Amino acid sequence: MYKTIGILAHVDAGKTTFSEQLLYHTKTIRQRGRVDHQDSFLDSHSIEKNRGITIFADQGIFTYNDSTYYVIDTPGHVDFSPEMERAIQVMDYAIIIISAVDGVEGHTETVWQLLRKHQVPTFFFINKTDYEGTDAAKVLDEIRTNLSEDVCDITNSFNEDLIEFIAERDEDLLEKYMDTGYDEDLWIQTCTRMIQENKIFACASGSALKDIGIIEFLDKLDLLTESSYKQEEKFSAQVYKIRHDESGNRVTFLKLLSGKLKVRDEVHYGELAEKITQLRVYSGNKFKTSEQAVAGELVAVTGLTNASIGDGIGAINDKTTFDMIPTLKSKVIFDASIHAKEVLRCFKLLDAEDPSLRVYWDEHFQEIHVHVMGVIQLEVLEQIVLERFQFNVSFGKPKILYKETVDTTVKGYGHFEPLKHYAEVHLLIEPAERNSGISFDNVCHANDLSIGNQNLVRHHLFEREHHGLLTGSALTDVKVTLLTGRGHNEHTHGGDFREATYRALRQGLEKAENVLLEPFYFFKIKVDMDLIGRVLSDIQQAHGSFDSPENVGDKVIVKGRVPVATFMNYSTTFASFTHGKGTLSLLFGGYDRCHNKDEVIEQIGYNKDADSEYTSTSIFCARGKGYKVPWDEAEEVMHCL
Repeated sequence: MYKTIGILAHVDAGKTTFSEQLLYHTKTIRQRGRVDHQDSFLDSHSIEKNRGITIFADQGIFTYNDSTYYVIDTPGHVDFSPEMERAIQVMDYAIIIISAVDGVEGHTETVWQLLRKHQVPTFFFINKTDYEGTDAAKVLDEIRTNLSEDVCDITNSFNEDLIEFIAERDEDLLEKYMDTGYDEDLWIQTCTRMIQENKIFACASGSALKDIGIIEFLDKLDLLTESSYKQEEKFSAQVYKIRHDESGNRVTFLKLLSGKLKVRDEVHYGELAEKITQLRVYSGNKFKTSEQAVAGELVAVTGLTNASIGDGIGAINDKTTFDMIPTLKSKVIFDASIHAKEVLRCFKLLDAEDPSLRVYWDEHFQEIHVHVMGVIQLEVLEQIVLERFQFNVSFGKPKILYKETVDTTVKGYGHFEPLKHYAEVHLLIEPAERNSGISFDNVCHANDLSIGNQNLVRHHLFEREHHGLLTGSALTDVKVTLLTGRGHNEHTHGGDFREATYRALRQGLEKAENVLLEPFYFFKIKVDMDLIGRVLSDIQQAHGSFDSPENVGDKVIVKGRVPVATFMNYSTTFASFTHGKGTLSLLFGGYDRCHNKDEVIEQIGYNKDADSEYTSTSIFCARGKGYKVPWDEAEEVMHCL
C-alpha cells in the first residue's frame, strides 16, 4: 500500500525534526539530523541549511509494516506557502505539527484552510511537550476552538473518551456498542473511515527533539490510514513539482493516480504526446532509476518538456488551481554587463519551478519583473540565482500588485485589416463576481466565423494577462462573450485574430466604467483586553473593516478585512506593542475596490495611449492601403454590423 503523507506547520514548530524522526525510526537514515546543526536529511539545499528553514518541499521514502510511505516536508514560512500548497495536491494524509509552546499560530490557520480546500484527511501532533509550562490538553482545546471541534485525542488509544467521541458521530456504531459491547476491529475500521472522510481529525502529542511519542504516533498513523489506488485502470497522474537537475534536464515530479507508467511510454497531456525517457525515485536529494511505477507512487520523470505544475497527465485533463497568490511585484536589478535575455532565460527556468513567480518582461521599460509573497523570498531568490547561474541580482522595493475590472456592460469592436490581412471581432464585456477571474462564452454562429477562428479568439483572450486602462494592471473579474466576427479565406493570416481580439477588448474598456482593485487580507487578531482599543484604531487607520470583537477568557478576538498595502508591515508594530504575546493571523482575502484609487493611479502614471502592447484603434483598408480608425469611431464602420 502506498501512502503520501505531508508534514505541515507554522515555521519553527518542529516539522523537519519530526520528519527526521520518522525516517530514523524506519531505518531510512542512520542518524537524526537537526535544523540547527545544518544536517537534516530533508533540508538538503545549502540555502535551507544556512537559514535554518524549509524552503523546498522535499520528500523521503520509508516502509513501515505493509506500507510504503512518501513523506513530504513542506515550508512553514508564509513567503514559501505556494510551494507548500503545490505539495498538498498530492497528499493522501497530512500531519499538522503544532508547537505546545506557541499553540495555533497565524500560518497554522492558513495550512488548515488549504487542507480543507483540497479535502486532505488530517492528523495533528502537538510538539515540544517537554518544554516547561506546556499543556497539551490546553493546546488541544485551542485546536478545537480555532480549527475544528471534530478533533479527537488518540494519544492513549481507544479509551472511554475516544469511544464516546466517535460514537457521537456514528449512530449505527453507537447502537452496536449498546447491543454487543466493544469490538476493537470495528472501532478501528470506523475511525479509519471517518478520518478518511474528513469527519474526524486525530491528534497526539510528544516531543520530536526528545523522541517522545513519535513511534507511538507512527503506529497509530499506520493503523488508521489506508489508500486504494487502481493499478489496473488507465494511466493518470498529477504534476506537483518541476526541477532542473545539475545537467540542466527538466525533471517533472508526478503522483500516479491510476494505472502504470514505464520508461519509453508515450503519455498525453493537453495537445501534446511525449515519451518518458527516465523514471527516478527521489529520497532527499538522491534518486534511484526505475523501469516502472504504479498508482500511488511519487516519481520524477524526464522527457516531458512542457508539462506544468498542476497539470493532469494521461486519463485526466484537470488542472489544479491554487489559492496562495502573491500580492507583491518586484523589479529584477542586474549588472549591465549581463544580457537581459540571459537573465530572462534563467528566471523562466525558475518560473517553471515556481509558477507563482509569474516572471514577465516589460517591453516598454525593458525590465524583468517577478511576483512574490514577501521580502524573505526575494533574499532567497538572490542566493538561488547566484548559486545556480553564477551572477548577482538584486530586487527593487516590492510594490502592490493591483488589478482592474469594469462596473458596466459594454460591447467591444476590433478590426485588423492592413493590406493582405483581415480579422474582425465583436465582444460583449460584462462585470463578473469578485475574484472570479476572466470567463468566456461564445454565441457566435459558425456561418459568420469558422470554429477554428472562434477558438483562436478564445485562445488570445486567455494567452496572457490583459492591461486595464487605469494603471495598466491585469484585467480580471469579467465575462467576455464572443458575439460575432469575420475572417477572409485568402487574407486572414496567423496573428490577425490576436490583433482584432486585443483591439476589441481594449475598445470595450474605453467605453466602460473602469474599477481599480487592490489585494486584501483577512485578519484575525487575539490580544489582551486592554489592547483592543489600540488594535481597532489601527485597523480603522489602515482602511480596514471588522466584526464585533469576541471575548474569549481574558483575551479579545477580532476578525475582519484590510488592504495589503496598509497592513503588510503591521506584524512588526503589532509584535512591539503586544510584547510578542498577541497573535496576528493574515490570510489572502482576494481583491476588492482600491481604498486610495486616485493616489495609486497618479503614482503609477500609466498612459493608456502609449502602451506599446495595446491599442483600441482599429485598422481598415481602402485603395490598397491600411488606415487607422480611433476607438470612438470604429463601431460605425465595422463590417459585421
